[in-house]
Amino acid sequence: MKVIIEVKDSKAEFVMELLNSLSFVKAKPITDEKAILIEEIKEAVKNVKLARQGKLKAKPLNELLNEL
Repeated sequence: MKVIIEVKDSKAEFVMELLNSLSFVKAKPITDEKAILIEEIKEAVKNVKLARQGKLKAKPLNELLNEL
């Protein structure tokens, strides 16, 4: 299982040391930008699922491409 946790910068070193001391845990820090990207992708996947279920109105492809 993968888990993302948010820790105050002042406690990050302690938390990483604690996690790395556990033989069954692999921990590595990620950048704030990467964390934001992961959250945005999760939100997009959720929206696609809702659109497929008819619970969210999706934009037509042409309109989406015009925004780019």
